[in-house]
Amino acid sequence: MKAKLFGLLTLALMLCTVAMSAKKVHTLGDSTMAPYDESATVTRGWGMYFGNFLTNGWTSINYAKGGRDSRGGYNELWQTAKKQVEAGDYVIITFGHNDEKIGGMDRDEVYQYYMSKGMTAEANALDTRGTTPSDTYKKWLGKIVDEVKEKGAIPIICSPVCRSYIDGKGKVKRAGRHDLGDSFSVLTADGIKEKQSIPADDHTMDYAYHSEQLAKEKGVSFIDLTTATKDLYESYGTEAKCQAQLFDGEGATHFNTTGALLVARECARLMKAQGILADAIVLPTDLSVSPSTGDFGEAYKGQTLTKEFTVNGFGLSPEEGTVTIAASEGIQLSFDRQDWKQSLTTDYVSATLIKTFYAQVTLDNDGTLSGTITVSQGSKRIEIPVSATAVVLEGGAEVKAYWRLEKDDSYELAGPAVVTGERFKGMYVQRYSNPNANTVWPEWTGYEATRKMQRNLLTGDNWPADEIDDNPDRYIEWGIKPASGQELKIDLISLFVSGCGGNGMCCHIYYSTDNFETRTTIFEMKKMPANNPQYVETKPVLTVGDGQELLVRVYPWYNGAASGKTICLSDLTIHCMAVTATGISQVGTTATTNRAFFTVDGRQHAQMQRGLNIVRMSDGSIRKIIY
Repeated sequence: MKAKLFGLLTLALMLCTVAMSAKKVHTLGDSTMAPYDESATVTRGWGMYFGNFLTNGWTSINYAKGGRDSRGGYNELWQTAKKQVEAGDYVIITFGHNDEKIGGMDRDEVYQYYMSKGMTAEANALDTRGTTPSDTYKKWLGKIVDEVKEKGAIPIICSPVCRSYIDGKGKVKRAGRHDLGDSFSVLTADGIKEKQSIPADDHTMDYAYHSEQLAKEKGVSFIDLTTATKDLYESYGTEAKCQAQLFDGEGATHFNTTGALLVARECARLMKAQGILADAIVLPTDLSVSPSTGDFGEAYKGQTLTKEFTVNGFGLSPEEGTVTIAASEGIQLSFDRQDWKQSLTTDYVSATLIKTFYAQVTLDNDGTLSGTITVSQGSKRIEIPVSATAVVLEGGAEVKAYWRLEKDDSYELAGPAVVTGERFKGMYVQRYSNPNANTVWPEWTGYEATRKMQRNLLTGDNWPADEIDDNPDRYIEWGIKPASGQELKIDLISLFVSGCGGNGMCCHIYYSTDNFETRTTIFEMKKMPANNPQYVETKPVLTVGDGQELLVRVYPWYNGAASGKTICLSDLTIHCMAVTATGISQVGTTATTNRAFFTVDGRQHAQMQRGLNIVRMSDGSIRKIIY
């Protein structure tokens, strides 16, 4: 009897453990779902906000990344996510935008065709993405679904959100709904045939349709975000109005905060309507703020931090009114990140409000800053606790890795660390030269137009048309890791980046400490003005432990088909302190005192100044350091 009772108790505990752990929703998708850094871009992915509509202890984990098709979704994103997925979890899967890359053909099949014909140049110039709607698209989605089930988790297939391709009648066009039936390519025994078309009621080339068919075949839930976003976009009447309200100003694909939030809400609403996580999904019909807490995290003393918030109101009473946002001392507020005040007001109409605001704190003192942001509408008040912690980095040995990128890819390393030299994937160095005789550097640098940069081209030299995001197989990379038994406290990553040959160069710059299973954005810019080097700087509170490596990557693409356009780089700096893995201590022999700092024209300063510094070290050696 005791053994039986013990067995029942053990089983009950096991079931409780599973129930308690089954509190996660994992999201897999492309750039329309992906997370973005609030300080680097106005672009937002709807996966960033899905967790706002979950309650009862449920959380959302967003694995989406820009530029991924369903093949990359399986081979990369799912391989990362499945390490965290547990029985009882939910996994939302949505791809399609990048599956269309080569006109509805499968990239691997086209590559093999070119190679069989000896067309190596054409094969190597192919985009690395692309699937056929009725075949390989379903294959890769199906593999994710099957393996989610094997984990004991619950897969949900979402059709891709529409692009805001809206015709003169206010309707989303066929291509905007991910149906390529009006113009697609097909690989036949006689070669590739382009600009093919089929009737509107033929769904052969319709990715959204085939995602729904796959859900039926696999017996899993399906969320029709294609139709939901079609209806949402069309409610604005015109393409211009729709894009102004919902999109990031860079085309018809990527959302701003409002667009991403509304799409996340639509997904949650559709799930609740189907009884999926119905008890865990909450759709606010009153005033709410997301996020509900303002934890700015850690930053260095003297650093200014900014955090984004969104006020949401649905079914407000009265139907027209004003919302006030006020902050306690030490916190500044702004709608545009330019004009900062301690109090803001915004009007609303039609009982609805979606408004983004920003809070800013400066860590002048050691210790913790705490305060409150209060959002008010009539008698309704919401208080958001705000906190931030100042960090002082002391002790250890100073480490600086510096790549000038003027004549080669060599680097200077001061302090105890191990550097991974510059590496390329799908890219190569064209040459080292000044971007253009009319190059304009930031005024504070004092640099002349003749200053050389590393000019880089993609393999094959020709930038493909229709790229709207970075290509996961095209980047330039650098790395640094601690010596054995030590760790690095990273406090600065900086570099200059520019396009040359046209104003269409775009890029994302990220860092990662887990070989890019996850990543943090430090720069995003589309259509960079040619020959205008942009200064990129981040000051993270980041520890790279023993056995880890900090990787910094630049992912470029071009706005439209072009040849010969280069992305130019220079002056990459990674600064940190090396400490023992168990705490702060003096490591190595790098001196951190008795240094003298000079500007390029010989003026001495008490500390390093922004730009190029001439530094006389305590041992008498001279170094050039960008700060």
